[in-house]
Amino acid sequence: MPQIIVLPHHELCPDGTVIEADTGVSVCDALLANDVEIEHACEMSNACTTCHIYVREGFDSVEESDEVEDDLLDKAWGLDPDSRLSCQTIVAETDLVIEIPKYTINQVSENH
Repeated sequence: MPQIIVLPHHELCPDGTVIEADTGVSVCDALLANDVEIEHACEMSNACTTCHIYVREGFDSVEESDEVEDDLLDKAWGLDPDSRLSCQTIVAETDLVIEIPKYTINQVSENH
């Protein structure tokens, strides 16, 4: 079973964590199921950028992003070459190391 190693995030996961994830599940679903409350304002419908992550290791093991995701990522805070939307990033057989950006473009979060 692949692991998702989450690097420390000042609010969501201060110490970082390691999650066992089923192959075929989205990174967003795996995070939420393991109490890492990543934002997902569009309820994982590929319509916003609030679940933006960086895939620091294992990037080549996930399917490529589609045009819709790429267009959305262009609007994400802190875009870099490792950027993906966690709702669209499906866990494969390889472990992933992810980083959750410090900010999102979301003006209001229901978690605060």
